Amino acid sequence: MEPGPLERLEPGQQVVFGGDRVVTVPPELAAAFAPGDALLVDERAGELLHVPAAARRAAREAVSAAVDAAMLLGAVEDAAIDRFFHGFADRLEDDETFAPIAEANARDLAVAQQRGRSTTRLVLTDRMRSDMVAGLRGWTAIGAGRGAVLEQHQHAGWSLEQVRDRLGVVAFVFEGRPNVVADACGVLRGGNAVVFRIGSDALGTAAALMEHAVAPALADAALPAGAVSLVASAERAAGWALFADGRLALAVARGSGPAVDQLGGIARRQGTPVSLHGTGGAWMLVTAQADSDRLRTTVRASLDRKVCNTLNVCCIERSVADTLVPVVLAALEDAAAARGTEAKLHVLVRDADERAALTRLVGPGWFDRTVAIARAGGPVPEVRAEELDVAGLATEWEWEDSPELTLAVVDGLDEAIDLCNAHSPRFIVSVISEDPADHDEAWRTLEAPFVGDGFTRWVDGQYALTTPELGLSNWQGGRLFGRGGILTGDAIATVRTRMRQSDPDVTR
Repeated sequence: MEPGPLERLEPGQQVVFGGDRVVTVPPELAAAFAPGDALLVDERAGELLHVPAAARRAAREAVSAAVDAAMLLGAVEDAAIDRFFHGFADRLEDDETFAPIAEANARDLAVAQQRGRSTTRLVLTDRMRSDMVAGLRGWTAIGAGRGAVLEQHQHAGWSLEQVRDRLGVVAFVFEGRPNVVADACGVLRGGNAVVFRIGSDALGTAAALMEHAVAPALADAALPAGAVSLVASAERAAGWALFADGRLALAVARGSGPAVDQLGGIARRQGTPVSLHGTGGAWMLVTAQADSDRLRTTVRASLDRKVCNTLNVCCIERSVADTLVPVVLAALEDAAAARGTEAKLHVLVRDADERAALTRLVGPGWFDRTVAIARAGGPVPEVRAEELDVAGLATEWEWEDSPELTLAVVDGLDEAIDLCNAHSPRFIVSVISEDPADHDEAWRTLEAPFVGDGFTRWVDGQYALTTPELGLSNWQGGRLFGRGGILTGDAIATVRTRMRQSDPDVTR
């Protein structure tokens, strides 16, 4: 039978995936499927993903524009790309140009609030605006590296060079953070094109940024319009369709852990390399040699706002728990007071004896007191402290305005490291100890790309490396091949090999 387009689905129809697994088509999917639609499989979840024709078309058109632009970018001088970054930054700084962008963001914010969605990362604040400007200008100070000769090999009558070059089209799917529009444009630094899809909460803001800042900056720099393309669809399926496009050179996803894993699986099945930036949350391992003042300041500084590098789990050695648990609780309360809210605590409890000890240790006013916790949908009455089992250590607390933290009392550093390697996203770990041997042991045995001895919020490309960052990768799926955990625009490249023959008679 000749292969042809999938025109319809039947209820109960079996779809084979993974070589030896089967999922059946539910009636509602069969009824919704129409000619021109596509069907994908989330192999991890065993779930069928329906991609309507409109979402598929929006993704395909955006990728086509980026592919065309990528071909033209090979002949573009770095100075033209610099002009784009400056032009984009200038427009963000100009109040008149920025006004319709701010208005679009206000509309997105109002709709998200009506839907009870988290808005902490959606608001395009003055600080975010200035950080976007600084990041864009920062790209102009970074060499593109295109054409750089990395290695040379001389042979009798011929030679070769290993040359750094652009990669191609980079796809970006990310949550509703408007600043990531500017971040995504960083791939142009190396002569690559970008096509991105932003979450529905921030789509209006992204469209306004494209109309009033990105597109004019591209035109003024004489760069092809498709060098930065937006998938103009609010449907999640548009992100699936984007990552299923085999023309991509790299697929980058930022957002919640499950969504990022799903997108990564779709891209990998097309043979597209992925850079995934999903589950976050930092761990802090506090040993018997910890200084209490250092502990309080580092915990407080690690809880100033909820982002991927915010402190999520704090492990304290049992022998010093009486002294140091109150220090951590005080820092947690300080962080909440600074936001005018109440704090939320989760406590690891493994048996009845530990429950009794921890209830005494945490003290009154936590397990027995109900307060208003600031959630995305508004204040919610909750007990200040709740018990958590070992599996719960893997939970990243996506708090809105009430700082939220897990406390685990452990027998020693070895147990803390074992728990971290087993249950954390293998991302960011801070070791608080005055003993250098503790830090050396943690560095040798922790499975995490980012390890420090202070506050956790240092993990950021712009802050730590003064290089605009496209994303931070954890090691949840294993160590990264060929790159560090901080993805930057200038790191997106390929290596080509160029041969030059001086003797026409060379043979093998």
